[in-house]
Amino acid sequence: MSNTFESAGPVSSPENHRVAIRNTANRYGVVAVFLHWLVAIVVVGLFILGAWMTDLTYYDEWYRSAPDIHKSIGILLFITLVIRMSWRIVNVRPDHEPGIGTLQRQVAEAVHWLLYLLLFALMISGYLISTADGKPIEVFGVLSVPATISDIPNMEDVAGKVHWYLALVIISLASLHAIAALKHHFFDRDRTLTRMLGIRTHRD
Repeated sequence: MSNTFESAGPVSSPENHRVAIRNTANRYGVVAVFLHWLVAIVVVGLFILGAWMTDLTYYDEWYRSAPDIHKSIGILLFITLVIRMSWRIVNVRPDHEPGIGTLQRQVAEAVHWLLYLLLFALMISGYLISTADGKPIEVFGVLSVPATISDIPNMEDVAGKVHWYLALVIISLASLHAIAALKHHFFDRDRTLTRMLGIRTHRD
């Protein structure tokens, strides 16, 4: 009698189909996935909003409200990024795909931490721009972030230039990061992208 059932392959356990809050050695949990895409979407959105604001004139309807929205979301992004870094530190990191070499892993890790560093530098420069006049940042009328440094000569202008160039570098690195993820998905055929999208495959 042929062993029909054995040839059908392993049966996945119900545990493999549960929604994982925390990361495992095989995939990212829903919290890590959510925070990753939330930060990515907000960063791109703030970049677009910031670039659009540079063309506003004094008489534009959004001249005052757009910067207020930009500042408020920036403060919330700072808080979110701290949460994301903390979650990354206390969680296990899923194993890299087998086909990814040591050098590629090290470069990917370095780029991740560089993005964190640049994002914090971006938000600090934004804070210096917003508080250069000594006034606090009002976050949607709910939270007030006080001005702690406001006596540096030309602080707003210098911080503004730093803020803009940091934003350009971050968007460039994020674009390369996205291209690398697409390369992993369409050319290497591994799970790098699907794991960060929270999509399970037959190998999970």
